[in-house]
This record gives sequence, C-alpha cells and structure tokens, in this order.
Amino acid sequence: MDFHHGEDRQMLGDTLRRFLAEKASVEARNRIAYGDIGYSPEIWRGLAELGVIGALFGEDVGGFGGGGFDIMVVFHEIGRALAVEPFLGALMVGQALATAGRADAIEGIIAGTTIAAFAHAEPQDRAVGDPLATWARRDAASESGGWTIDGAKAVVAHGEAADVLLVSAQTDAGVALFLIPRDSAGLGVRGYANIDGGRSAEVTLRGVTVPDAALVTTDGAAAIVAAEAAGLLALCAEALGAMEIARDHTVDYVRTRKQFGVPIGKFQALQHRIATVLLEIEQARSAVINAADAFGSDAAPRVLAAAKYTIGATGQLVAEEAIQLHGGIGMTWELPLSHYAKRITMIDGQLGDQDEHLQRYIALGRAATA
Repeated sequence: MDFHHGEDRQMLGDTLRRFLAEKASVEARNRIAYGDIGYSPEIWRGLAELGVIGALFGEDVGGFGGGGFDIMVVFHEIGRALAVEPFLGALMVGQALATAGRADAIEGIIAGTTIAAFAHAEPQDRAVGDPLATWARRDAASESGGWTIDGAKAVVAHGEAADVLLVSAQTDAGVALFLIPRDSAGLGVRGYANIDGGRSAEVTLRGVTVPDAALVTTDGAAAIVAAEAAGLLALCAEALGAMEIARDHTVDYVRTRKQFGVPIGKFQALQHRIATVLLEIEQARSAVINAADAFGSDAAPRVLAAAKYTIGATGQLVAEEAIQLHGGIGMTWELPLSHYAKRITMIDGQLGDQDEHLQRYIALGRAATA
C-alpha cells in the first residue's frame, strides 16, 4: 500500500485503531505495559505484518510512507490506545540510519524482527555543543581495526528488549554512531519499569569493542538531528491522541455524574473549564499538524519546538483538569483516565520539556532574524 495519499493514511489509521482495540484493551495494555518485558512481541509482529512500521519510512529505504503525516497518523493512534510497543526506538534509529545512508540496516526494523533502541541521552548534564561523555577510540591493539567504546547512556527505551542499540559516542573527529548488539561483551543494561508503563534501561559501556562494520557514520550530528526531529513529531502526535481520549472520558463523566440531583456538567463553572480544555486541545492539534507539514523542511526545527512546547503546556492542563473534574476516582488504577494522565505528563519530559523547547524556539527565532 502507498501511504502518500490522505485516503491511504486514513485507512492506515482506521486499521491500526481497530487492531489495537482488539488486541490491547486498557486492561490488556496494563498487563503488558507493567509486565516483565514492557511490550507485547505478538502485537509487535502483528503491527509489522500490517505494514504499520513500514509506514514510518520512505520507499527509498524499504518503507511505504515516511512523511510527517504518516508519522503523525501512526503515533496519534498509539497515543489513543496507550500502546507501549517499541515504535519510538524503531522510528528514531531508522531515521538516523536512513540519514547516514544505511538503508541496509533498516530492513529488520521494518519487518519487526529487529528491536532497535536509540541510546544517545547521557546521565550527565551537558550544555549544547559540549562533547559527549561516551567516547569511542580506534582499537590500536587490533590488527583488523575496530573501536573501543566507554561511557554510559540514560533512559534508553526498551533497552533490555533491544536486539541492537544505536549508540552515539564522541571521537576525535566528532560524534560517531555505532550499531551494537545487545549481548556485546562489556555492555551492561539495567532495566526498570517506567511510571507510565513500558520499560527503559540505563546502559553502561566498559571497554566494548566493535568491528568497523558496527560503525554507522563518523559524522553523526545530522543523523541525530533527523532522529530527534522524527521523535519530537511522534511524541507530539502521541500526546494529542492521549489527550483526546482523556477529554472524551471527562466529558462523558461530567454528563453522567450527578450532584444535587443534576449532572455536574450543568454547572456553569465546570462548563467553562471543559470549554477551555476543548479549545486548548484544538490549538495543540493545529501545532501538531503544522509540525507534520514542516517535517523535513528548513522550518522544521522551530515548528517542532513550538509544537513540543504547546503539547507540554496543553498536556499539563488536560491531565490536571481531567483528574480534578473526576475527583478522587480519577487517581485510581482501575480508571483508564489515570493511565492516560500519566502518559500525557511523562511525554512532556521526553526529548526536552516545554521550558527547554520554549527557549529553543526563542533562540531559533533570534538566529533567523540576526
């Protein structure tokens, strides 16, 4: 199927929504999300067979789509279903590989047979432009060449379950990217459960030696920018989908919950609060659509910063209002809303929170007018 047309994207979204509704009800999703591996291999295989993973990539690397709106459609449905399968890692690693000219390494990701994790963030704070703390050096002791890598990576989504990790490391020539098998000697992975479901890991690299074939590129800056751009768009779309469900559940609740003999939705004060939530979600939707439209263009960095800021601020409002309008029941495990609120809140902190992206938006605006 060719996903370049709006009708095809709509079909993709509808198919994905039906599949996730059948395979991952909220109860089933929670068992999966808080289970030992943090996702369902069965659902992941099914999604690959449907072509959903392939929709995230262009035809030049073996995919079926790869545009901003393709990414938006897929992750919007992921957000609506609170799916915890390793989509973000697949997208970001695949985008980095495609940018670096390594289409050959994407085939297994699209087929769903290779779980890939993006290992770039580090536990140490560093300013923009500072070198990475993880270093890769030529292995002088080996006649066949190769590299030795030392360092640590933080909050690597699905790091435990990954078959390969795309690891960024500093070299004398700049930032390099390496595809490293999960079971490599010297590679340590400490997994843990995320607050909002799924699992992440802290990764340590102590004298990890890899052959030259593991090197993706010695000029990884552009590939990392491409991966993060795709990741930002995906997270914004996911948050939008989750906010829509939180909105729907809240509207249904205030229409049916009675106090003083009438539905609480009849109270004007609550009507104003609901109206604000509805308007802010529509503003967020516009920001995500703008980001999808600008994806891959020169305008993308600033538009994506605007979208991530808007999603963070709106998500905070939606999560807080949804919980408050439900009252104490809104915090309970049994109510799906509580899980949506957690996911919406946690998305704000991924790939930079709203404060960071507001500063980025301002800085990019100043640079454009300088």
